[in-house]
Amino acid sequence: MITSAQNPRIQHIRALLTQRKARDESGEFVVEGVRLVGEALASGWEARLLLYTSELSQRGQGLLAQARARGAEVEEIPPHLIKSSADTENPQGILGVFARRELSLAEQLNFIVVADAIRDPGNLGALLRTAAAAGAQAALLGPGCVDAFSPKVLRAGMGAHFRLALRQLEWEEIGAIIKPACRVYIADSVNGTPCWQTDLIQATALIIGGEAEGAGAEAHALADGTISIPMPGASESLNAGVAAGILLFEVVRQRNFR
Repeated sequence: MITSAQNPRIQHIRALLTQRKARDESGEFVVEGVRLVGEALASGWEARLLLYTSELSQRGQGLLAQARARGAEVEEIPPHLIKSSADTENPQGILGVFARRELSLAEQLNFIVVADAIRDPGNLGALLRTAAAAGAQAALLGPGCVDAFSPKVLRAGMGAHFRLALRQLEWEEIGAIIKPACRVYIADSVNGTPCWQTDLIQATALIIGGEAEGAGAEAHALADGTISIPMPGASESLNAGVAAGILLFEVVRQRNFR
């Protein structure tokens, strides 16, 4: 049982929760809560360390057994220590350190979402969650996006990270993936063809710009056109997560119900 906040494993978890550099250098990230730990294990991701408290639910105890069977280190800690170590205000009695991995890209790409400088963790997590729900084949994150494996993005993604091919890339690398395969559209709240007048049945990559300034010059250099969401109300724009949801499911609508 780990009882000290100075324990090296506790210190490592705190670094993973707060420092992108620690996540990048170790190739690890932290998953909190019964649901997300369960999603990660069910999707076959490697658990390296699970910490739990005596208050853990029966469902959570089952996850510990799964992780042990796969060779993960499992340690009990006092409730006050998991509360001081976790990123959430009310931890569910379990958190895990998992190894990062990349899911393979489909051989024939026809439905991709690209995030450009989305810095709000909730917006990026919502975008990833929606992309997974809509059946997008990949989510590509350009420079300037918040780290996809930061704790707030993971929570907002609600397990999307474990099912969606996800890449954090430079624009040159993004272009090499999307340009040969797809027609590329940038979401634009002012200009652009209305989404339901745009042919999204063809192979499509949607670029969703950041909250402050929209898509940047590098994204526009890759675009074949712009796409808009008609807004009859007085609002000037939607946040990135909501805009992505509308456009992604317009793709779903056209391909399944037209």
